[in-house]
Amino acid sequence: MTDETPKLRAALDGVPTYKPGKPGAASAAGAVSYKLSSNENPYPPLPGVLESAVAASGAFNRYPDMACTGLMAALAERFDVPVTRLATGTGSVGVAQQLLQATAGPGDEVIFAWRSFEAYPIITQISGATAVRVPLTETEEHDLDAMADAITDRTRLIFVCNPNNPTGAAIRRRELERFLDRVPGDVLVVLDEAYREFVRDEDIPDGLELYRDRPNVCVLRTFSKAYGLAGLRVGFAVAHEPVAAALRKTAVPFGVSQIAQDAAVASLASEQELLERVEGLVAERARVSRELVVQGWTVPETQANFVWLRLGARTTDFAAAAERAGVVVRPFPGEGVRVTIGEPEANDLFLQAAAEFRKEPEA
Repeated sequence: MTDETPKLRAALDGVPTYKPGKPGAASAAGAVSYKLSSNENPYPPLPGVLESAVAASGAFNRYPDMACTGLMAALAERFDVPVTRLATGTGSVGVAQQLLQATAGPGDEVIFAWRSFEAYPIITQISGATAVRVPLTETEEHDLDAMADAITDRTRLIFVCNPNNPTGAAIRRRELERFLDRVPGDVLVVLDEAYREFVRDEDIPDGLELYRDRPNVCVLRTFSKAYGLAGLRVGFAVAHEPVAAALRKTAVPFGVSQIAQDAAVASLASEQELLERVEGLVAERARVSRELVVQGWTVPETQANFVWLRLGARTTDFAAAAERAGVVVRPFPGEGVRVTIGEPEANDLFLQAAAEFRKEPEA
């Protein structure tokens, strides 16, 4: 035996493990615990989706269609984009990692707001690039001027999470267009729109409108949130041909299963039912936000399927109190908690826990 171990890339030193939302669990007394920690859709698959997935499962001894032909055609029709401007991957985070593989490496820089999506610094460090974190404003929004000022000749990619995860704040059209005008044409701007279906402010632009005449803009979308396919891992990007082609080159072969592909196509075909469910969640979002404000909380305006409470040092205490009340939220220690909008029963338990917590004296 030798004491030597295989040499691994130094870039991986200190890479944090992605922390998924804690699952809910039944208590010893049999009480239900609701999971409000992962921004999942609380409802079952849309009509026809489960049937498509079950049918596809009968052939999972075969490789899936690596080109995702049926899904690509359905996406092209639904979003009015050429197939050549599409690429798929294992959720939008999988596509985001492909983007980094295609654009950035050692010596390069990747800019994003912070706090934003937890995976950005992880996948940036894995690529060997340097993460440039630009603090959010006091109102929990992207500081676009500061992000533009942070661009150097080493900048290769900029993530713009809109609406932002975990704060829910969204960037308005004029601000985003002004920012894009400041970004050099050889720097890729990735508009991460995982929560686009929940946006109701008409001044929040659809990234697909902005990308069309901007070759350096790429739009990320996912079937994990509004469409309720989080467990199947399928996302996609819309970008101009050179970027889309690079994404297809960096994709893991056969990464998107046939079950996921067929379920996504069926989900696109059930858009009316999707819109009805999303409207229900948006209404619950408004109810939860109103009640929190009445309780005395400061709640940023959210355009996503979650709310954000900045709690600082009391973050973990709040998460523990919510869990005792029967709901699991997503704490970011020292900063705040993100709480998914779930079914009304879960939201009621959360609101009750929030009200009780405000009555507790600070330690």
